[in-house]
Amino acid sequence: MIYVKDHKQCDMFNPFAHLGTKRLVLLESSWAHLFREEILHNLPVDKLFPFYDEFNGRKTKELYAMLGLVLIQQMEDCTDADAIDNFALNLKWQYALNITDASDTASYVSPRTLWNLRDIVAQHGLQDALFENVTKALQKLFTLDPSKQRLDSVHIFSNMAHLGRIRLFVRTIRTFLTNLKRNHAKEYDALEEITLRYDKKSDGAFAVKPTESARKLIELGDDCFYLVERFKDNESVCKMDSYKHLVRLFTDQCIVEKEKEKPPRVVIKASKDVSSGSLQNPSDPQAGYCGHKGKGYQMQVMETYSEDKSQPNLITSVKVEAANESDANALLPAIEDAATRNLAPTELLADTLYGSDDNVEKAKKLGTVVIAPVMGAKESAIGLADFTFNEADQIVACPEQQTPIKTKIGDNGGVTTYFDKSVCDNCHRQSECSVKRNKKSCSISYDAKSLRLSRRRKREKEEAFREKYRYRSGIEGTMSDLDRITGLKHLRVRGMPQVRLSATLKATGINILRATTFKNRSKRPKMPQEQLNPSENRLFSVVKELFRPVCDFFQGTVSVVVNFYYQICKSAPQVAW
Repeated sequence: MIYVKDHKQCDMFNPFAHLGTKRLVLLESSWAHLFREEILHNLPVDKLFPFYDEFNGRKTKELYAMLGLVLIQQMEDCTDADAIDNFALNLKWQYALNITDASDTASYVSPRTLWNLRDIVAQHGLQDALFENVTKALQKLFTLDPSKQRLDSVHIFSNMAHLGRIRLFVRTIRTFLTNLKRNHAKEYDALEEITLRYDKKSDGAFAVKPTESARKLIELGDDCFYLVERFKDNESVCKMDSYKHLVRLFTDQCIVEKEKEKPPRVVIKASKDVSSGSLQNPSDPQAGYCGHKGKGYQMQVMETYSEDKSQPNLITSVKVEAANESDANALLPAIEDAATRNLAPTELLADTLYGSDDNVEKAKKLGTVVIAPVMGAKESAIGLADFTFNEADQIVACPEQQTPIKTKIGDNGGVTTYFDKSVCDNCHRQSECSVKRNKKSCSISYDAKSLRLSRRRKREKEEAFREKYRYRSGIEGTMSDLDRITGLKHLRVRGMPQVRLSATLKATGINILRATTFKNRSKRPKMPQEQLNPSENRLFSVVKELFRPVCDFFQGTVSVVVNFYYQICKSAPQVAW
């Protein structure tokens, strides 16, 4: 039976009044007060209603408090045991979740209840609704201006072992054989020798020297091929996840060479030919591989920023994906995701991978100007953008005001402009120019894309670009907060549903903590203008500087006299009175 409280209804008497003034002040300046007043009643508990009966069965725990518990656990980076203890005993958590009843029914939750609720949230993607509702509440609280934002990604290590190729084969085959024995005992017994080879007691056989690893990989590939071929026609076995992982491993790592009148031969792929989206561990099949950061997942993070710090920097969009996904494919989905919450930026800072010409042009159609460096080799000292163009983007003069002798336009829109070779040969800047020299003429070829990229490269050298782009590095502080405060980079879970839940709620928690910090800072009394700008009182500053040497002299003189008097008193004979 569904049980929820109306957290918008005020208490007639403050249930925490017994804490006293000082402790109440501490609570009201913590994240718990913001959570209680602005977030708790906005949690999407209606998304949980389909999983419980409205009238029948035992009453659920208070669902607002339970959803809040799942969120705060990730924000505080707690284990399940610590989360249960804090729910029962931590005054700050109980204040945040509006738990005013001291009974076990209200103040205690069992591990299984927590696991079940978290599994519901993870399997049905309810963490996205949590993030959306919390972000919307904070946007309304601070009247957030989303026009200026920045985007970057952070790598996440899930709770899985990082296996080499030999160990990956062994683990995948052994997992399949274990499940086969559990569900299809007859088929398992018929395998005989291969089951003994992959028993845990035979682990030492796979600890080989580097010089023997190639031979051992071929043996493992043969065993994997044998198992795949043996059970490919067995429908019940083919439905097993462990068999699907076995097939995926073989496809990722091996090639079958077939010759006439000869049995098929298994060849192990070179490491460079194995896809970054290949199986990394059968315990976490959704994980990918990034050559720069390693195995696991990554999260795309987009946040607001304020040049004058007049509003908090809040995360507006998150997306968890495998580590092998390219950042170049993440920019447009991030803008579209933020737009669904009316948080789309008009100006977005990002690094080079996000700033492809295709992304910049498509983002422009969505109303967003992307500010990012251009990838690729640098141009000559005199680039394409240094030439003079007409309205049709055709060159009318070079930087030395030499006019072209003719212009050709190709079928695909490419343009080739020709200059007089005799004039170019006598130009004092010919070594810096990007014009190509032919036998009879000098020419430069370009299309609309190369012209746009050249103009972007030219803008990168301007002070205005550097002044805007310097704020992009601020998102590295967000990545540091996600790691230090919430433990995002090393999670206790594995598998895409649980990783997505944990990472999304940790980003939500960062928004709550930042909003609390900003709210407390805005409440501080402002310093008087004289203290903020002491240079305005110039007369006082001048007199102070003039008298400082005099004060220092007298202070030193007095110190010498006092020390001298002390030494005299110490050496003089004492008189008995």
